[in-house]
Amino acid sequence: MTEHLITVDGARLWQSLMDLAEVGAYDDERTGLRGVNRLALTDADAAGRRLVISWMERAGLTVRVDRMGNIYGRREGTDPGARPALTGSHIDSVATAGAFDGCLGVLGGIEVVRTLNERGITTRRPLEVAVFTEEEGVRFGTDMLGSAVAAGRLSLEYAHALTDRHGVTLGGELARTGFDGPAGERLDPPHAYVECHIEQGPVLAQAGVEIGVVTGVQGISWQEITIHGRAAHAGTTPTELRADAGLAAARVVVHLRAMVDSGAYGELRATVGHLAVHPDLTNIVPARAELTVDLRNPDDAQMARAEEDLAAFLCTLEDDRPGLSVSTRRMARTAHVPFDDGVRKVIAEAAGDHGLAHLSLLSGAGHDAQEIAALCPTAMIFVRGEYDGISHNPREYSTPEACAHGVDVLATTLLRLAGQD
Repeated sequence: MTEHLITVDGARLWQSLMDLAEVGAYDDERTGLRGVNRLALTDADAAGRRLVISWMERAGLTVRVDRMGNIYGRREGTDPGARPALTGSHIDSVATAGAFDGCLGVLGGIEVVRTLNERGITTRRPLEVAVFTEEEGVRFGTDMLGSAVAAGRLSLEYAHALTDRHGVTLGGELARTGFDGPAGERLDPPHAYVECHIEQGPVLAQAGVEIGVVTGVQGISWQEITIHGRAAHAGTTPTELRADAGLAAARVVVHLRAMVDSGAYGELRATVGHLAVHPDLTNIVPARAELTVDLRNPDDAQMARAEEDLAAFLCTLEDDRPGLSVSTRRMARTAHVPFDDGVRKVIAEAAGDHGLAHLSLLSGAGHDAQEIAALCPTAMIFVRGEYDGISHNPREYSTPEACAHGVDVLATTLLRLAGQD
């Protein structure tokens, strides 16, 4: 099947990626590379959003911003009543990012529109390109936040009240940056949603394959754990009389690794990405420790068992050492989300028609697609990464050819879903 086969301008796509990467750019001392720091709704993120909106408008898209700050650019179809084919991703980043995570999906969508315009191709269904707010979750503590509100899993009020570590609310930052838009935050169900994204892992590169057809997203659990102990002098307080919050936190880290290594919870992955002790002084036993726990599992039942095990272990910390107390706060929890077989088939056929080797794989990372899957048939295209697929790091890199190939598949998939007139 070679009809409706679209090839985009790879050089122009690459230039867009590199131009956006300059917004929030910094020199990373650890890698010696140029990195990106564009946390959600910071000044850098706002500048990136304005740049992307300008590109949308130049491509002839009609732009709307909703009350969650989500941005949608719309290209009309010949049937004004038809539900749109939607694509997109995010442009917010972690503090030590590269140029590709999320951005490829947004800029790839814009590049698809440019290509259709240049070829004079109209579609029956409208096409829309989305930029979702705070996908990373690193600033306001809940990942896929904008798409979760758009899909109705989280309320606008909940999202607006979230605060960063400085007590600044998301709602306040939307207003400050000018992205508290007038459009309603709930997204009308599209006809289908397709997201193009870098893999953020080594599977495609190790297999020598260019395109991943994503079968779904594994379950994700985020918790913040606070351990309260008792401050004490490091030299004068006997070990047996200490209530050391730092030691208790270390035990949590070791226990999580033991859970993973045991194999008792299936394909569990566990990460403590943030750990801080207070008062954080060399000669004082920590009075308090704060840590985050990130659990991933493709099996929801196994995830639930792992969470129960962790909760039971936290209780033993209090029992083992008088003076210790533990509290937890749920940051995020999403179940395993399977993607639509029909959309996956369209992606696989498009990859094959472009002559690109492809394989099916499960996403280990969370994506906006898992939220939009509650509204419409959804699937994802993965693009191969270099350096073992490292991501959330300035070394994150996909070649210009890999990016262009991924967006070629995106363009052909969207055209077939939208219906060429």
